[in-house]
Amino acid sequence: MEISIPTTQLSTNPKPHTTYTISLRLPLRSFTVQKRFSDFLALHSQLTSQTSATPPVAPPPKSYFSNTTHNPALAESRRAALEKYLQTISSCSDPRWRDTSAWRTFLNLPSSVSAKSSIASNLHGTITSAASGPVTDPVVWLDMHRELKAQLHEARIQITRRDQAAGNTQVQHEASAQAKKSLVKAGSTIATLAEGLKKSGDDWGSQKLGEGEVRRRKDLVASARKEKESLEGLLSAMVAKAQVDAAMADKGALLGMGAAATNGSGKKAVASGRVLGKETARTRELDNAGVLQLQQQMMREQDEDVSVLAAAVRRQRELGEQINQELVVQNEMLGMLDEDVTRVAGKVEVARKRVAKIS
Repeated sequence: MEISIPTTQLSTNPKPHTTYTISLRLPLRSFTVQKRFSDFLALHSQLTSQTSATPPVAPPPKSYFSNTTHNPALAESRRAALEKYLQTISSCSDPRWRDTSAWRTFLNLPSSVSAKSSIASNLHGTITSAASGPVTDPVVWLDMHRELKAQLHEARIQITRRDQAAGNTQVQHEASAQAKKSLVKAGSTIATLAEGLKKSGDDWGSQKLGEGEVRRRKDLVASARKEKESLEGLLSAMVAKAQVDAAMADKGALLGMGAAATNGSGKKAVASGRVLGKETARTRELDNAGVLQLQQQMMREQDEDVSVLAAAVRRQRELGEQINQELVVQNEMLGMLDEDVTRVAGKVEVARKRVAKIS
């Protein structure tokens, strides 16, 4: 984790004060946190209290005769001292201050980061290792989803590299191996994300997600799973085609000129091919087995699309039923309001007649 305080900012609410912009760079994302000088002093006290040990460096002392809002030099020197304070704790070989809840809360770090090693290594391990168990932190879940997209993107690049390396068997094998490796990692990541969503209602504590956000994340997982299966099918089709081409080349090399010698007329034999239907750019380079596998893959994709569409229709139906229930309640309330208006109008009319009699 890289941590710094690049800038300061003057705020006027509730009264003039200086805020320090803390920039944090994690393995897969970066963000900033705004803190006041009093927050740093409170952090120092909490770190000392929770670890029963003073951090390796102390924050700069409080100034009673000058104010950072009117003294830019003091603000700059304090910024540099606070930056050194955070960087020293972050890079210290003793992790006990980094393992406290006060440190994670101060920097808005994910709560699922383990306290057995440094924050950076644990966050990276939580994101990139499926063996770390279900994800129980919404921020780490999003970081892992970004890693999943990077894995799928790498697999797509390697598949394209294999397709473009026609005639170079070594490059094709290397690209296939890298693509399979990325797809295996993607499969493990998808399983971890899906398992984390199943436990989002019980194990996520105060960071429990709403139903809409859970549905959105489930759709992201389903889309990633669909893309992974599509890439796996494409890679398998390419490998199968390469094997058939290699077998045909070996057969031609073995036969040599034997086929021409057995042809009494001396004419070349015409190779047979698919004649039914209409070839497309996707099927033209595939053999029969590859075309069959491509059709099965397309049918699976269509089934998944239908499932996603059905889920969307169900959500729309639920939304429509909720709207209908709300309209019924609103109509009842309007009816009650109409009765109240009628009753009040009657009372006003009686009062008006009494006033007319009095006058």
